[in-house]
Amino acid sequence: MSGRAAEDGRLGAYLRDRRGRLDPSAFGFPPGRRRTPGLRREEVAQRANISPTWYAWLEQGRGGAPSADVLDRIAHALMLTEVEREHLFLLGLGRPPEARYRRDDGVSPRLQRVLDALDPTPAVIRTAVWDVVAWNRTAATVLTDYAALAPEQRNMLRIVFLEPGVRAANDDWQSVARAVVSAFRVDAARAGAAEAVQPLVDELSRQSPEFAALWRDHEVLSPGDGVKHMRHPVLGPIALEHTAFAVDGRPDLALVVYNPTTPEDAAKIAAMAEAAPRPHR
Repeated sequence: MSGRAAEDGRLGAYLRDRRGRLDPSAFGFPPGRRRTPGLRREEVAQRANISPTWYAWLEQGRGGAPSADVLDRIAHALMLTEVEREHLFLLGLGRPPEARYRRDDGVSPRLQRVLDALDPTPAVIRTAVWDVVAWNRTAATVLTDYAALAPEQRNMLRIVFLEPGVRAANDDWQSVARAVVSAFRVDAARAGAAEAVQPLVDELSRQSPEFAALWRDHEVLSPGDGVKHMRHPVLGPIALEHTAFAVDGRPDLALVVYNPTTPEDAAKIAAMAEAAPRPHR
C-alpha cells in the first residue's frame, strides 16, 4: 500500500470510529433501526454540509486529500475536541491545523506549574492575539507586573505602545515596535482573528501615531526568536533571548521564554526574583 493510500485508510478508520461514538438522538436524528451504532454517513455529511458521496469516499479511503475547511466542518460535525481535531488534520493533511483564536480567561494549573518551574527565567503564555494569560514570578518582576493590570490591559501591543516605562526600558524601541507589530499581524491572520483584533487596532491607532504608521505599512515578519535589550530600572542593562514555543494541544497559545544571554544577567535576575514576594494564585 502506498504512503498516500495508507494515510487515506487511517483517515477513514478514524472517521468511522468517531462517527460510531455519537448518539443520533442528541443531534435530533431519529434512532430508528440502525445496523451499526452512531450516526449514519449521510447524517455526518449533512451536519458538515458536504456531499454524502464524497464523505463516504473519505471513510472508504478513496476521497483524496480534503481541504482544511472541509476538515474543520467534519470536526464540527463529529463534535471533536481540540486534540481530536488536530489528529484529524494530521491524518488528512499531514500537518496540524493553523492556530485558531478563541477567547480564553487563563490556562490550566498544569501549564501554570510549567511556567513556575522555569523560574528564575522569565516566561509568559500569550494567545494568538498576544494577550498575556499567564506568567511566572520572574516575568512579573523583570518584564511587567501583569497582575497589576486589568485582564483587558495585558496585551503585548498595548504594553509596548501605551506604557511609557516600557518605551524607556528598550534600547531600540522603534525596532522593537516594528517587530512586534509585524509578528502580531502574522499571528492574528494565521488564527483567523482579524475581526476580533480590530477594536484593539482601532484603539491603538487613535492613541499611538507610531502604531498607526506601522500598521499601515502592512509589513509581516515571522514571530520567531530574537534578543531583547533592556535598561531595567533596578538591574540596569540586560539582554534576554526570547523564544516562542507551541503549547501542545493548544495551537492558540504560545509559551515565550526570555533566557538571559550572560551568566551575569542570569545571576542578577535570579537574585531579584528571589527577593520578590511570591504571588497568591
